[in-house]
Amino acid sequence: MILAVILTLTMAACSSKSANKESAPTTAPQADTTPAPQAEATQNPDEPAWKLDTSPVDLTWFVGANWYAHSWGESLASKYVTEKTGVNVKLEVPSGEANEQITLMMTSGKLPDLISMGSWETAVKKLWEGDHVYALNELADQYDPYFYKVAGDGTLKWYRQENGNTYGIPNDSYSPNLMHETGMTAANQTFLVRKDLYEEMGSPDLSTPEGFLGALQLLKDKYSEYKGQPMSPFFAQGNVPYGMTEYLQNLLAVPYEKDGSVYDRVTDPDYIAWLKTFRTAYERGLINVDFLVDSDTQVEEKTNNARYFMMIREWTGMTAVNPMLAAGANPDSNYIAVDGPQNSKGDSAKLFPGNMDGWMVTMISKSTENPERAIRFLTYLASEEGQRDLFLGKEGETWDTVDGKPQLKTEFVDMLGSNIEKLEKEYGILDTYWMMRNPVIVNQWRPEKAPVIKQMEDFANAQADIDSGIYKGLDPLGDSDVAVAWARISQNWEEVLPELITAKDEAAFDKIFESFLSRRDSYGFAQVKEYRQTELDARKAKMAE
Repeated sequence: MILAVILTLTMAACSSKSANKESAPTTAPQADTTPAPQAEATQNPDEPAWKLDTSPVDLTWFVGANWYAHSWGESLASKYVTEKTGVNVKLEVPSGEANEQITLMMTSGKLPDLISMGSWETAVKKLWEGDHVYALNELADQYDPYFYKVAGDGTLKWYRQENGNTYGIPNDSYSPNLMHETGMTAANQTFLVRKDLYEEMGSPDLSTPEGFLGALQLLKDKYSEYKGQPMSPFFAQGNVPYGMTEYLQNLLAVPYEKDGSVYDRVTDPDYIAWLKTFRTAYERGLINVDFLVDSDTQVEEKTNNARYFMMIREWTGMTAVNPMLAAGANPDSNYIAVDGPQNSKGDSAKLFPGNMDGWMVTMISKSTENPERAIRFLTYLASEEGQRDLFLGKEGETWDTVDGKPQLKTEFVDMLGSNIEKLEKEYGILDTYWMMRNPVIVNQWRPEKAPVIKQMEDFANAQADIDSGIYKGLDPLGDSDVAVAWARISQNWEEVLPELITAKDEAAFDKIFESFLSRRDSYGFAQVKEYRQTELDARKAKMAE
């Protein structure tokens, strides 16, 4: 009888251990040969697995943007998500350059649980190729097959690598078909001018070198100061690698390919002509080098005080300041989008639309002790429920159901235009936590934009080249020889372009540029061109699937 009792208790204990397996710490998934636990294999692919375990767990989340200033756990939306899922997020941002910080973490072997990095960053490929992050499809197979229902097959296919795995899920990802169907292009590149000064000048034509230089001369002669401070004639977002290269080329409608071959945009005659226009402006004292050297703090201070005249700048970066300027003592000091530099044929700009790459990609590192909770949390955030919880907050507090649809309460719509800092800090709604944002879902809940924002957005949408998203990010990344070659070329271009703008005359400009082209060839530009072509051909094949 005693032996029978012992046997019964032993069997009960084994049964208890099996039943509690779901909440016990789980080991990280190994290679494909490692079978999934039996309890996981029976999960319902039609139900989100995060509901199976809502016990408290901490996940660190690295956001690769040193300007990101939000925290988790103080705002209403973040507290609501933590209460619902049990996941408490500890946000980390780089103190300097995101690539460098993540590279150091890879060397140390200790990475945050979740990592969001710009899809173009070299560290992304290093994380994938160095086996530092999990294949999301493998984690989904093992812990949460519902992931496939919310992640989107198109996105997973787009980011699928040669080994068949997908290591990151993007935010703000758009397909050309979606943009054609909905009219949402996600284009955010614009050429902006300060409204009052531009109109006082008679709305000059800025699309030609002559008109551009003439407007700068008027600014110097009549509007060189504002509120006792010097005006800055020009600003280019992202300095050389973005604003003065790729962005300016898009304004000039420089093609990405000709006759099926990737085009060398840097040598385009219209682009060179406009770089020479900037050189002339510098020679005449119409622009200075502040747009090449200003810190983020200086840029913000000048923007907030309307001290820029013209800007090559994404309108999305003006959503807070433009309403503030429009509501200030000088309401016409806000910025409007107009036609900026154009090519010699006068073609409209061909601005980058949204694309399948998205903005940032989020990954799960192999340093995490909770891979099952991490993939389930990403599944929740990617779902319509998670998107609504983070974007709108808690029903009854920040939004109500009106005619069967979620609608932000009026007080928060008003706050969006009057006190966005409070909206983000205290409530954490709308675009506060954008790391997993799916615009197809959240845009249906957006309040109508203020006119000073909508004007810029409409202008960008009208000039968006919807099918050009396939060209975004063709350059090699990572540690390969061709990626190193491209890094050297890019770094040298960042050094050369300021030299071109400040060259003493056109002959000096030509000499500097020819010298750059020669160095570019010696660094391995032929291999870069070959890589770009192979990548473009592969993307076209994916889009055709």
